[in-house]
Amino acid sequence: MAHLRSRRLRASLAVPVGLALTASLGFLPGTAFAQTAVQDTSATTAADGPKLSYVVNTKPNQGTIKAVEKAIAKAGGTVVVTHEKIGVIVVHSTNPGFAEQIRTVEGVQSAGATRTAALAPAGTTEIGAPEYVDSAAGRTAATADGVEPLEADQWDLRAIGADKAAKINPGSKDVTVAVIDTGVDDTHPDLAANFSKSQSANCVGGVADTSEGAWRPYTSDDYHGTHVAGEIAAARNGIGIAGVAPGVKVASIKVSDPTTSLFFPESVVCAFVFAADHGVEITNNSYYIDPWLYNCLDDPDQKAIVDAVNRASLYAQGKGTLHVASAGNSNHDLDADSIVDDSSPDDTTPVERTIDPHECFDIPTQLPGVVTVSATGVRNLKSYYSSYGFGVVDVAGPGGDKYQIPDTPSKNGRILATMPNNGYAFLQGTSMASPHVAGVAALLKSTHPWAGPQVLQALLKAQADNPGCPTGLYDPDGNGIQDSTCVGSQRVNGFYGHGIVNALDAVTRH
Repeated sequence: MAHLRSRRLRASLAVPVGLALTASLGFLPGTAFAQTAVQDTSATTAADGPKLSYVVNTKPNQGTIKAVEKAIAKAGGTVVVTHEKIGVIVVHSTNPGFAEQIRTVEGVQSAGATRTAALAPAGTTEIGAPEYVDSAAGRTAATADGVEPLEADQWDLRAIGADKAAKINPGSKDVTVAVIDTGVDDTHPDLAANFSKSQSANCVGGVADTSEGAWRPYTSDDYHGTHVAGEIAAARNGIGIAGVAPGVKVASIKVSDPTTSLFFPESVVCAFVFAADHGVEITNNSYYIDPWLYNCLDDPDQKAIVDAVNRASLYAQGKGTLHVASAGNSNHDLDADSIVDDSSPDDTTPVERTIDPHECFDIPTQLPGVVTVSATGVRNLKSYYSSYGFGVVDVAGPGGDKYQIPDTPSKNGRILATMPNNGYAFLQGTSMASPHVAGVAALLKSTHPWAGPQVLQALLKAQADNPGCPTGLYDPDGNGIQDSTCVGSQRVNGFYGHGIVNALDAVTRH
């Protein structure tokens, strides 16, 4: 889907912006977390406008939070959940002046609407619809050397040495990758053995629901998270496909709105906090947070969104969780002087705007400490759709490319993985690249269980293989026009960051 992708803050901005945001929060990311959920009842004032969701960010101490909660009620807001230790309060209100009013309250550091319309349906688009394969073929016997029935079409595993790595170290059951996405079908035979129910939840709306099956997709059309999960940890069990790290655990934290399929900030805040508090080592984030592709700090609503999600991200990192996120499918140069965004807001009518990507951020991928991933095809060339940027992209991973044709039975250049209802299909996108990197990070964590998020990120970069900028014209569609320009060296560049991750190196280099 168009919104199912991500990026990250440039290296030159990561430290100052991260420090500035952390300082404004006034908390230590590793402190214990508490949250209070309150039933959503009618606001105390007349309904003057559509009901919107807001984040109100305060100093994280009980006295300030309680005073702000009283002010919220007075302004016609209803508290949905309070994340006490990071000072983020999720609020619903029908008062059109709520945000402006609450920003004047002592102790409120930022506040804003998390959407531009009431909770109403919105459309989604795909970068190519799924190409399903005959699921019966996934039930045929594995080969004598342990190759899964559909693995011949998984060129991506061979591209990063994941097939060889699995014979040495398939990953530890003590490592969990949480898929923050549209939900995961944990009944799939390739996922059931590696699924962690105790680390799964439905965070839609901002409050974690851990009831049985709450983490599953709403319908089979919400297949994105199941596909991502299979890329990471589909078991080597003689069925279907194999994941990059077939021995690790995978969890599902569902954040997609049931009516719009959009990923709103309050849901992702809940997901990061839940992952951290339930011992998740790695999260995969193949999306950007709606409704804004880029959140500009000079807009008070968008600034509040960045503030809230950053607090949750830093909290999780402080608890030992590494975040991996996709770079985006817009073929944008994230280190350019300007970018035209004609897709925001995506919950109402988009308005074309020109933004500075150094001042307006796609989150969570551009937040401090998040690993940003670009996509490649079978030729180890940047995928035609993948966003990129010198100093922005950290590493690359296979995401598929219809123009780069592999020598496989299907001749399909996209990524084959699991789908709901026991299915399998090909998809392409930076959404598919990120889980390859998350899988390699899980192998690194399995090999180096002592390593925290910063060390894991350093290891990902150190063990990546960089093909360097393409020589000559970068013209994946063959129309004779330069589609993107790679800047940098063989060591670090805008297309691949520090290089394409290597699963075999992850389990053999010590």
